[in-house]
Amino acid sequence: MAHPSQLGFQDAASPVMEELLHFHDHALMIVLLISTFILYIIVAMVSTKLTNKYILDSQEIEIVWTILPSVILILIALPSLRILYLMDEINDPHLTIKAMGHQWYWSYEYTDYEDLAFDSYMVPTQDLSPGQFRLLETDHRMVIPMESPIRVLVSAEDVLHSWTVPALGVKMDAVPGRLNQTAFIASRPGVFYGQCSEICGANHSFMPITVEAVPLEHFENWSSLMLEDA
Repeated sequence: MAHPSQLGFQDAASPVMEELLHFHDHALMIVLLISTFILYIIVAMVSTKLTNKYILDSQEIEIVWTILPSVILILIALPSLRILYLMDEINDPHLTIKAMGHQWYWSYEYTDYEDLAFDSYMVPTQDLSPGQFRLLETDHRMVIPMESPIRVLVSAEDVLHSWTVPALGVKMDAVPGRLNQTAFIASRPGVFYGQCSEICGANHSFMPITVEAVPLEHFENWSSLMLEDA
């Protein structure tokens, strides 16, 4: 999860997020090279004796500064399009979960089970246990099996919300009357935190998201216990 004074992204917990991090570094390197080149030109123009101030046009220079930006845009667009297709790809999910946004909590329904659903509220600060995180902990976590394709159906009951977990590279708007879907694979075990990312009212900042990725056998034990308590 994020920590104070952090400048970069959270550690990736899904293949898509790893691709996003690589693309970010790729694009940032291109921006750095362009900025360095422009800075060099500015310094050179300030320090020159203006020996070429009477040159009115140059066909070669115009060709270069027309083609070069096009090549740079292609170098940015190609990996970006690839990631966009990866983010929209949903192939044979092992588990489908419906996440419903409310003012101001989330409810989850495991549609592959007959009666496995619960509400997830933020744990108040005074009720936190040692080691838990303020404004991020919930009374019920969304538990998923790691290394399995997970599909999440996202909607809302009242106003716009957004189901977002940065470490998993997931952000999907929850729109009343509309069912959006996203998919991801948790590549490692752990607890991953997110928050509603669409301003939804007075308590917008008090509806966190907690996703816990566990081995498959632990998930089966958890689901059995939840069904027994239902």
